[in-house]
Amino acid sequence: MTDSNPADQPHRADRRHSADRPHNAGPRRPGGPGSGREQNRDARSGRAPRAGRPPSDPARQAAYEAIAAVHRDDAYANLVLSQILRESRLHGRDAAFATELTYGTLRTLGTLDLIIADAAGRDVARIDPPARDALRLGAYQLLFTRVPSHAAVNQTVDLVRSVAPGAAGFANAVMRGISETSLDDWLTKLAPDYAENPAANLAVVHNHPEWIIRSFAESLGGDMEDTARLLIEDNQPPTVHLCARPGRADAVDLADEVGGVPGAFSPYSVYLSGGAPGELAAIRDGRAHVQDEGSQLVAAALLAAPVEGQDDRWLDLCAGPGGKAGLLGSIAALRGAEVTAVEIADHRARLVEQATIGLPVTVLPTDGRTVGRDPDLPEEGFDRVLVDAPCTGLGSLRRRPESRWRRTPADLPPLTRLQRELLVAALRAVRPGGVVAYVTCSPHMVETQVTVSEGARRSGVEVDFVDARPLLPPGMPKLGPGPTVQLWPHRHGTDAMFLAVLRRTG
Repeated sequence: MTDSNPADQPHRADRRHSADRPHNAGPRRPGGPGSGREQNRDARSGRAPRAGRPPSDPARQAAYEAIAAVHRDDAYANLVLSQILRESRLHGRDAAFATELTYGTLRTLGTLDLIIADAAGRDVARIDPPARDALRLGAYQLLFTRVPSHAAVNQTVDLVRSVAPGAAGFANAVMRGISETSLDDWLTKLAPDYAENPAANLAVVHNHPEWIIRSFAESLGGDMEDTARLLIEDNQPPTVHLCARPGRADAVDLADEVGGVPGAFSPYSVYLSGGAPGELAAIRDGRAHVQDEGSQLVAAALLAAPVEGQDDRWLDLCAGPGGKAGLLGSIAALRGAEVTAVEIADHRARLVEQATIGLPVTVLPTDGRTVGRDPDLPEEGFDRVLVDAPCTGLGSLRRRPESRWRRTPADLPPLTRLQRELLVAALRAVRPGGVVAYVTCSPHMVETQVTVSEGARRSGVEVDFVDARPLLPPGMPKLGPGPTVQLWPHRHGTDAMFLAVLRRTG
């Protein structure tokens, strides 16, 4: 459940949007691994109303409206920004600037709030929300872009005057206070000492909540230097990946057609340099879809695992919004197989239907945990089963920057319980000799290794772990000791996808 779609829940990573790479080189980061000059690079929709006199710059106004909607309405940035850009008729450089400001401000929110609070002499929670969001936008321009200080200050004060007139003088003082100190000096002042608390230091320097950094470090074996490299990569806007559907398109030909390049690992992937993928003819006519290369790799790995006996009944147990079902269905058409795609949410089930038109895919709008109770989901009824489980989405933070500040450790218990239940259902749905692939777009250990171990134990069936590494393309680096595989943005250029493959033996 990690493929892209604008209607995805927060744990989804939206592959439809590729933020234009910022035109500025990022500041030098002090303290701990990952220091040095680095370049700064995944709903419900909402619209922030224009209050009072709008500022003169429509790109900044669009960015403000998107940021305000994210915080006021819990909107998803990719959707709300696209809507605002359309309604504002912003294109080209203006749209790219608005995109950079929106995603950059949301990505660096935690550090911006620390700086604003220090400059304001009060916690950001005590600042009127419209003024607070305008200050966040202004502080991002001052500290993370090459926008001249006077322009950032003046435009921010104008913006505050239009959305919170009584706070214009306050905003002017705060912005001028921020502008008097460089980002490096702000980080030196506010970041905890790296030697005493490396995770807390990296949280401020690299704009991630501390609990997420600790979870990344645990999955990376406690290597804080490697963790810092991951955080740096997490802060870069990702490249859009296309999936050339087997039997309908060839990746090399598709790359030539769309002006992209074939992917590094998946035989179906194409890297798109920019533009609006939804406008591509290959997307509109069903020859390709937008999908992170890591998602392609884990779906293909399920089909690369050998099975004993027949191999024509496949199950996608958590199919929405349909990216993996589209890839499985395309390959099924070539192999003479049939795919059953299960999705509990009606609107997402409709998305799966749209994504698999013309493919041998049957969509069931039901709960995947009803295996054995639903006649369409019999026990031991399938040769291959994919469990692309709902998760925190910590592996796709680069695609939805606001999600890093929305997720909390309290999200884990209900998600991991659901993950275990779905894996248990999958292991009961697969026949002896068949295989199950458990996938999450999160590297958090409780969503990966712990869930797999507990799910296998609680299933009541006999299973063996299949070494997933040989199921991925040869030449992929740093796949670990097996049998499971964890992909990483900084190692593989993919979302942080986890893959475990289990064979039912009894």
